[in-house]
Amino acid sequence: MMNIKSRLVVMNFLQFFIWGSWLISIGNYLGGTLHFKGAEIGAVFSTLGIASVIMPAIMGIIADKWLNAERVLGACHIIGACMLLWASTVTDPKMFFWVMLLNSMFYMPTIALNNTVSYIILEKRGFEIVKDFPPIRVWGTIGFIAAMWTVDLCNWDASKMQLIFSAVSALALGVYAFTMPKCPPPKSNKSGSIISSLGLDAFVLFKQRKMFIFFLFALFLGAALQITNAFGSSFLESFKSTYPDSFVVNHKLFTLSISQISETLFILTIPFFLRKFGIKNVMLMSIFAWVFRFGLFGIGNPGNGLYLLISSMIIYGMAFDFFNISGSLFVEKEAPSGMRASAQGLFMFMTNGLGAMIGGYCSGLVVDYYTKDGITDWHSTWFAFAGYALVLGIIFPLVFRYKHDPAQAVTMKH
Repeated sequence: MMNIKSRLVVMNFLQFFIWGSWLISIGNYLGGTLHFKGAEIGAVFSTLGIASVIMPAIMGIIADKWLNAERVLGACHIIGACMLLWASTVTDPKMFFWVMLLNSMFYMPTIALNNTVSYIILEKRGFEIVKDFPPIRVWGTIGFIAAMWTVDLCNWDASKMQLIFSAVSALALGVYAFTMPKCPPPKSNKSGSIISSLGLDAFVLFKQRKMFIFFLFALFLGAALQITNAFGSSFLESFKSTYPDSFVVNHKLFTLSISQISETLFILTIPFFLRKFGIKNVMLMSIFAWVFRFGLFGIGNPGNGLYLLISSMIIYGMAFDFFNISGSLFVEKEAPSGMRASAQGLFMFMTNGLGAMIGGYCSGLVVDYYTKDGITDWHSTWFAFAGYALVLGIIFPLVFRYKHDPAQAVTMKH
């Protein structure tokens, strides 16, 4: 019989194993095998943003008021598994979009529900959440990477098997979640409206110029989050004719997984960078890291430019973490105490919701613009994305006014 921490490790591992089975590789399947256009691939990735706008709040309210959190988690994964199996049979772009939207509507809420179930179980067993949850949660990232490697080794990156594999994993977690210790709704009658749960009552923060600019850039940077997830695999696949024997080309997901490994390592550096440079400069580093992430893809190749591709993978950790994590800390510090949860909801809404939705669709249009006769000019495509990030990097320090106080930065770590 496994102890409770081991059971939570399995749950967190599978939670992101499901996502890693298709998120990074689906673009190659859709573009290379089903011959979807860039906008159609981008639309599939925009479903993550659309679903993130409202569904996590709705499922959270259900778990808060009516059903045990572990049951909501299990039911969402079982329904998601059915959607993934359905998606594996679909070849029409419009139909594929709707099926994956349904899948996203049930998968995206499980990210927060997975945390909720973990927190409740740890708290009930007398563990310290801040100390004991991170070592459990890191297994989620390990699960994501393990799924990418499995899909790569099985050569499923251009096949519908990745969706079937993900569906089987989702079904396994769905059943497993029902065996977890009970996490009933809290007995308190504290009411929380759906508006509050979505973080929409925090829109009052827009009255402050500093917060308005911050959330606006959260939207713009959120648009960059899914670009390389959507098109990274297709980009590396394009080198097959010129570098047919390259490890990078033949094991694209292994190569791309360096980005996720980097992400786990850069998280550990955030407290140091925040104390040393302050939030404004850390967020600026993130923006310019996106410039390098895209720009290095634009000039790299699997031959003499291999180090440029690898550098792009490594810098992804800074690009992703330094805005997402430090931005969340900024919101925690600046929002009124009675509105912090709503403000965090608004931050997620702007980045992973609205931003990801706009970015997914618009990035697809950019790829289509640089595609002629089925061949994409990836150099120009990545430079266009790098140019977009560069414009943000130039404007951000000019309009975002914030002074760094090292004493306050230390207190923000908790």
